Amino acid sequence: MLMAIDVGNTNTVVALYNETKMLRHWRMATDKNRASDEIGMLLLQFLGTEQITAKDIEAVIISSVVPPIMHALNNAVRRYVECEPMIVGPGTKTDMQILYDNPKEVGADRIVNAVAAIHKYGKPLIIVDFGTATTFCAIDRQGDYLGGVITPGVKIAMDALFEQAAKLPRVEIKKPPRVIGKNTVASMQSGAVFGQVAQVDGIVGRMKAELNAPDCKVIATGGLAGTIAEESQTIDVVDRMLTLDGLRILYEKNC
Repeated sequence: MLMAIDVGNTNTVVALYNETKMLRHWRMATDKNRASDEIGMLLLQFLGTEQITAKDIEAVIISSVVPPIMHALNNAVRRYVECEPMIVGPGTKTDMQILYDNPKEVGADRIVNAVAAIHKYGKPLIIVDFGTATTFCAIDRQGDYLGGVITPGVKIAMDALFEQAAKLPRVEIKKPPRVIGKNTVASMQSGAVFGQVAQVDGIVGRMKAELNAPDCKVIATGGLAGTIAEESQTIDVVDRMLTLDGLRILYEKNC
């Protein structure tokens, strides 16, 4: 079995694959202060829920955008899962040219998403990932990674409103019944959801024009992908497992 670990700024997702089939996945908060023993015990607890032991895990691959957690995570995998983890980074074979000015600046999650999306949906592509930041990635007709856009995620924007505007409350991020809110909570929810939809459709439209690819498929992933896709005019597919599938594909390419 393959264990795939995706470390994001807010959450870390762990998945188990038996060849190409995902058996189970778990989510935990990303905590830079967790000790390696604590992380290791969590991994073993996850496996135990499926009556799986560390000896069943043949390999581990990790993608991370949180460097401070990597020392403890690597040690946890070595000690408790008894595997030397493969870390996605410079030198990882992707079969994709990265045309960023400095390819090392591109987040591992964005590379993993691009590899998975090309494998599953072809090219050209635009990938929108609704995470702590909302990122947009462009793949051209040759399968090259051109670059993209990074904007504050919806939760960051709403937290900033709550912290900087004294009279505004912290609200649940969900679609309100109408754009024109009749109270403060509905008005903030409208701004969060419909504002994000307008941003996505606007940026995607401009990216399609620069790619000269009006037929370009748009793939959405991340926590709010489904909510935004319901209202978006540009998102074609919601794939919540895109990053994890990308880790599996990358492992196969490199091993």
